Amino acid sequence: MLMLCFFPCIILALAWVFFFVFDSWEAGEAYASADFETTSVSRATEAFVRSAPWILGICLVWFLIAYCANTAIINAATGSRPLERRENKRVYNLVENLCIASHMDMPKIHIVEDNSLNAFASGINRRNFTVTLSRGIINRLNDAELEAVIAHELTHIRNHDVKTLIVSIVFVGIFSFLTQILLRVLFSGRIRTRNNGKNSGGIIVVMLLILLLAAIGYFITLLMRFAISRNREYIADAGSAEMTKNPLALASALHKISEDPCIEAVTQNDVAQLFIDNPMKKSAISSLFATHPPIEKRIRLLEQF
Repeated sequence: MLMLCFFPCIILALAWVFFFVFDSWEAGEAYASADFETTSVSRATEAFVRSAPWILGICLVWFLIAYCANTAIINAATGSRPLERRENKRVYNLVENLCIASHMDMPKIHIVEDNSLNAFASGINRRNFTVTLSRGIINRLNDAELEAVIAHELTHIRNHDVKTLIVSIVFVGIFSFLTQILLRVLFSGRIRTRNNGKNSGGIIVVMLLILLLAAIGYFITLLMRFAISRNREYIADAGSAEMTKNPLALASALHKISEDPCIEAVTQNDVAQLFIDNPMKKSAISSLFATHPPIEKRIRLLEQF
């Protein structure tokens, strides 16, 4: 709830900064005036007050869309689809046994048609809690290992991690979306001189300013994501060991997953944080901003149980 409240507050703060900076740029020679700062603050505040209801309305619409369509958004971003019981009774039996033993409601089960090994949980309420497994993890793990992975994902659901992550990805991820759209517009050659160079220059300045503010908002949400992503994996590993009474099975599963976790359908870092291990190809920069703790450390901790 704090994250949901924080989101429109960031939007409103960045909107005021936009009005102030844009007014200052438009004033030009007014820097020579003694009361320039007071005038700019006053005009920016006036414009902000007029636009605030519209900004809050857009945030509300985005929240409603994200709440109703979060499952479809995650499915589209990961390439997952429902797994029917008749397709794989083995997976359903493992999930049902764990849910009964843990007094949990049965989640939906989805599959990603990829031979790599990975899994994630998603959803924000009982109607759409989902455990998603890749084709590779189903085929290449034995029953004990697959059960441990499923228990890890069920722990995320039980601990409400998935709700927080969906808020981070779908609700707050608008900053990442806005930044990418503006970058594409700026570098795709769509900005053209209409009447003269001054008009074109003004458009570019406004676009760059919006891009800068969107990037600042994205950086703030990135810090929020780091605060919630790393520890939750250790806790979910511990929850899996508690459910299955077999921590070595999860350690073995993580070792196999670490050898081939990359899911081709996943191209966004926002979505990658859902998985049991980062499903994107790792680089020096991605390691620096990793949302997951080192899988080797997770394995060592499980082996010490």
